[in-house]
Amino acid sequence: MNNYATQSLKTEKLRNFGFSGEKGGAHASRTIMLDELQRLFSAIQHSDAEREQYRSVIIEENALGKRSSKTRSLTYRHLVDLYGLDPNILIFRGLRYFWDRDPEGQALLAFLCAFARDGLLRSSAPFITSTPEEVTVSREAMEAHIEALFPDRFSPATLKSTAQNLNSSWTKAGHLSGRAVKIRSRAQPTPGNAAYAVFLGHLAGLRGLSIFSSPYAKLLDCSAERSLELAQQAGQKGWLSINHIGDVVEVSFPNLLPRTDREWLQ
Repeated sequence: MNNYATQSLKTEKLRNFGFSGEKGGAHASRTIMLDELQRLFSAIQHSDAEREQYRSVIIEENALGKRSSKTRSLTYRHLVDLYGLDPNILIFRGLRYFWDRDPEGQALLAFLCAFARDGLLRSSAPFITSTPEEVTVSREAMEAHIEALFPDRFSPATLKSTAQNLNSSWTKAGHLSGRAVKIRSRAQPTPGNAAYAVFLGHLAGLRGLSIFSSPYAKLLDCSAERSLELAQQAGQKGWLSINHIGDVVEVSFPNLLPRTDREWLQ
């Protein structure tokens, strides 16, 4: 198999897992929609619910309290874009698994999932993560960053709302603080956050210590050593299996990935 065919196969597999390589995303009109996600998961508490059940709860039962049928439909579409809402999508399956076990880490769990699926959110990461703590992050600065990446792609109004949405999502995840004035702060990751970041890196094909330096692990806003410590705490809770000896790290998710999925990953 040539390199092009191999890369195409890998891309297709990642897409099936739930990753998105698209440059756009829901952040042109929405944030990570944390409040809606929390209400949705409270309304549907069984993690194996199919996408149709999520659709019904959002659109037909209006469990999220939206004013019109159009708004309900848009809300459903954006939540699917951000999270998948399908247990057959491994990224979403992992989100629900750790969400139910680590309530304290729910905001950053949602952010990690959205990051894997939303190109606009990913594109903002270098700007935020390179900003030192206590430095102001203005909407205008985010606008300039997005415009430099996508020149003339957005109208002034859309560019403004996209920057506001991105800053809001980073705030919800703990990387920014403040209301009118956003300040770079440090996120406070939990064991569930670290385990989910490892899970995403594992699905993406990373192995060994490199999994603690992945783009997902970097969103934990801590050192690779601290990420490993948190993942080991998650292992003590039975959320994943992790063995660390010297420079060798092996992870697996026996309670999250059935045998057929493990074989597919191999």
